[in-house]
Amino acid sequence: MSTPALLNIRAVKKSFAQPGGGRLPVLDVPQFDIAAGEQAVLIGRSGGGKTTLLHLIAGLTTPDEGSIRVGDIELTELSEAGRDRYRASMLGYVFQTFNLLSGFTALENVRLGMSFASGRHDLARAHELLDRVGLADRADYRPSQLSVGQQQRVAIARALSSKPRLLLADEPTANVDPASQQQVIDLIRETCRDEQIGLLLVTHTMDVADQFDRVENLADINLAFKAAAGATH
Repeated sequence: MSTPALLNIRAVKKSFAQPGGGRLPVLDVPQFDIAAGEQAVLIGRSGGGKTTLLHLIAGLTTPDEGSIRVGDIELTELSEAGRDRYRASMLGYVFQTFNLLSGFTALENVRLGMSFASGRHDLARAHELLDRVGLADRADYRPSQLSVGQQQRVAIARALSSKPRLLLADEPTANVDPASQQQVIDLIRETCRDEQIGLLLVTHTMDVADQFDRVENLADINLAFKAAAGATH
């Protein structure tokens, strides 16, 4: 029996207005799926649309056309408030730049991730996540008191705090030192496996991509990239 799909993308297109007029096609993805609990890596050149695709899946921006479904939710039918609720209840997002709130402690940043989902704070889970990422003794530290690698681990704990069904990780090792890179990847993968969270991780590092059974090159699934490449020949 096949595992049911968690993420379904069908005929999604996205373009952006250009300063001189007209629009630049960035994404044209006929089909892309992730099964429940599956872990996949997306690779591709810089500026090729990887982050744009993550933003579409997260509901941070909307496609020009097409369908994006996560579980039973069709994102293109949601209002802005509905997309906010979707992100809070279904989605975890690890940003390249962490997006931690500087005036709050590590523990408070993690608890904020929970409040967006349910309005409640599960203090025990917040402490458990900080312990899992190796920062139990840094719960009362603010981001400025933490190393870059530690800030990334707090961001991971926050993204997982609401027990999402799908985790998006945008270059999660881009701003950590090589010694911390493997620790970050292991942490994300192990937690997603333990909690049956689907994972879509974007990276340009083949040492990271090679650890995954499923690796997708955006250039292979994005017709806009193929059209642009053909136009240069």
